[in-house]
Amino acid sequence: MMSRKIALFLTLLGVFMIFEWVNLGFNLADGHRTSFYVVHGVLIAVNVVLGAVLGVIGWKAFRRARGG
Repeated sequence: MMSRKIALFLTLLGVFMIFEWVNLGFNLADGHRTSFYVVHGVLIAVNVVLGAVLGVIGWKAFRRARGG
């Protein structure tokens, strides 16, 4: 059983990761090689999925710890 504090932390971490990596994707400057964009695109995709997974795990644990 996960505590509510840890569950809330995971949820907020997931939201932050999604926000931060999507923001990075929009802020990539032009003028780089294609490989630069491929690597950063893969990093962004993996981290957004990881953030979503952490957020869902945290949210479910938070609701379970709350009794809902």
